[in-house]
Amino acid sequence: MKIVDVRATTVAVPLKAPLRHALGAHWGRFIRTIVEVETDDGAIGLGEMGGGGESAENSIRALKPYLLGHDPLQLEQLYWKICNPTASLYNNRTQLHAAIEFACMDLAGKKLGIRACDLLGGAIRERVSFASYLFYRYPNERTGEGGEETTDEIVAHAEALKKEYGFRSHKLKAGVFPPDHDLKVYLALAEAFPEDSFRIDPNAAWSVEEAIRIGQAIAHVRNDYYEDPCWGLEGMRRVRSMVKIPTATNTVVVNFEQLAACIRLDAIDVILLDTTFWGGLRQAWKAGIVCEKFQRGISVHSSGELGIQLATMLHLGAALPNLHFASDAHYHHLTDDIIAGGKLRYENGEIAVPTGPGLGVELDRDKLNEYSERFKREGGYQYDRDPQRPEWYAVVPEARFARPRTTNRK
Repeated sequence: MKIVDVRATTVAVPLKAPLRHALGAHWGRFIRTIVEVETDDGAIGLGEMGGGGESAENSIRALKPYLLGHDPLQLEQLYWKICNPTASLYNNRTQLHAAIEFACMDLAGKKLGIRACDLLGGAIRERVSFASYLFYRYPNERTGEGGEETTDEIVAHAEALKKEYGFRSHKLKAGVFPPDHDLKVYLALAEAFPEDSFRIDPNAAWSVEEAIRIGQAIAHVRNDYYEDPCWGLEGMRRVRSMVKIPTATNTVVVNFEQLAACIRLDAIDVILLDTTFWGGLRQAWKAGIVCEKFQRGISVHSSGELGIQLATMLHLGAALPNLHFASDAHYHHLTDDIIAGGKLRYENGEIAVPTGPGLGVELDRDKLNEYSERFKREGGYQYDRDPQRPEWYAVVPEARFARPRTTNRK
């Protein structure tokens, strides 16, 4: 096979309600760039990339001179053609490579009649478990859904998600409000679901000292791990020395150089592997194997996926022998998807690994066109800004937290 064309289409797929986080917000929609790689035999492989509320179309198209004529089966060559470390000092292409690699693995699987996970050595499991992803949300102005800020509202939201999807692990996206508010909400969740496990993620908004204080206060909870309470390998190492909870990161260990430093410093316990942040499905899998050999925990991280990237997460989860934590996904916050057959389905907190060749998902062209037109109408958004606090911007560690309501909305 030889690549003869690379196409990119940006879509805006609505969320049930805007999602707030320590650095800003997802403004009611996910902006994703859908990549199609076509070969000389007419096959099409699918990839997907985020972009913090922005389109990546121009960046993907700029790679065409590097890709035309390339054999999609030659995945190691692909990596070095795109991600040469010295060349990347001038133009970091790691996440762009991820979207292209997804498509090439999709093509390779279709050509060989096997699944993407089989290109990684095969499946250990056929279903991947997921945690709920609990955000403070702004209300959807059209439907009224969302608006959770108080303890009671977040617990009720978690109860509804558990009832609908069967989640047995719960993740609180913290860092929007003062730490003591997050602490109160987290402890209430643990009390509401005594048989479940929990994780909290303030997106590194807290100081080391604040992270130690909160970590010690939640040490009695059935914690999966303590995710990015502060910024940096050294900060996380200090927290780990003072808190008896496994620490985790998806921000300061996202490449192999950082992973080596993390292991050498004994800085962080659990590495959250993102198929985009690490530069592709194969790169995330390789990192998982390194973690296995050094007895580091892993989980699968979510960076705001539609069905194509979710498929890569499922194939990654299928192939990793040391995946013992529920994975993350924003997926249940979406109202729709651009893959044929609609959204992939949760059962008892799990999603089945696709059974078709390659990634095992196909485009719904009507949905792709619908949400492409929506992007053209609405445009992107600033991921690292809050639409209801226009003068605010994030500083790490954060001191200018939003003020939570003291009474329930309804």
